[in-house]
Amino acid sequence: MYRKTLILAGLILGAILVSSARPQQAANEQAKPAPPNFEEAIAFAEEALARRVNDLMLFHRLEDLAEVDKVRYSGPPPRVIKNPTAQGAGNPVVIPAFTFIPKKRPAGKIPLMVYVHGGVHGNLNTSHVNVLRELLQQGYAVLAPDYRGSSGYSKDFWRLIDYGAREVDDVHAGKKWMLETHDMLDPERVGIMGWSHGGLITLMNLFNYPKEYKVGYAAVPVCDLVARMGYKGQGYRELFSASYHIGKTAEEDVAEYKRRSPAWNAEKLQSPLLVHTTTNDEDVNVLEVENLIKALKAANKPFDHKVYKDAPGGHEFNRLDTVLARESRAEAYRFLAKHLNPPNPVK
Repeated sequence: MYRKTLILAGLILGAILVSSARPQQAANEQAKPAPPNFEEAIAFAEEALARRVNDLMLFHRLEDLAEVDKVRYSGPPPRVIKNPTAQGAGNPVVIPAFTFIPKKRPAGKIPLMVYVHGGVHGNLNTSHVNVLRELLQQGYAVLAPDYRGSSGYSKDFWRLIDYGAREVDDVHAGKKWMLETHDMLDPERVGIMGWSHGGLITLMNLFNYPKEYKVGYAAVPVCDLVARMGYKGQGYRELFSASYHIGKTAEEDVAEYKRRSPAWNAEKLQSPLLVHTTTNDEDVNVLEVENLIKALKAANKPFDHKVYKDAPGGHEFNRLDTVLARESRAEAYRFLAKHLNPPNPVK
């Protein structure tokens, strides 16, 4: 299996290199000028090929612990529809997702962990393997959706991004699908976790669907889009104000940005929650998480949190393979286990 995986990965990577070389080759042969969107098309093709390589490697690196599958289910319709009268306009969006079922599991029901990847236009890839292996070793089944806007599928899917809104519903729809499809899962033992953008989606699922998750863990989470638009650069702000996305800047519609921000929805929390962050986070400034902490305290919500002081790795500090990262994750796993009772909890 390993040799086959490497061969397939090599073929796909070769295709990526060939695709990348085409613009220069065309220039050398004095070909006609490339169409305006040629480079964009190549970029999306390369992302799709890289997605296939990652799929193969995810299957290979986790197949010793889990029955791994790539599935599709339906989420809500697009929020922005160019032509509402077109054929199929308003149809539910088809969401790809990975499922991981532990090969060694006890008789009876097992808990489910909804694992939410981060990144604006990110996806589930091999950088998540260490965490996925740790969850599977504890005996969790795992659902990991590539919600709308994730990269590696198509330009149309990429442009469906709806940061802090319908992507949240995509993840929740996946949780419902997972419970309907797998009888071995305990619907009373469902947790949700994520880092960064995935932390925002984790928080908004807890806030928007307060009775559907037993517990949540959000690490270095994006918490306040109003503040974020202030300290990020213009290019970042344009990702959100694009016509296919929110369509307005925070200045033009501050209420919409607040609606998508955990710090402005903290009063909705009803589930146990643990939040981790670090003061030297170079992506999600600690002020965002501080705003969430203040809002939860103001709403008299019980929750747990830890703010690390200049943890090595910054934004990635407890996703690494360092001793500190493993200890931090173990703290999170022990918190989750108190509410989900996995078969092999971390000591």
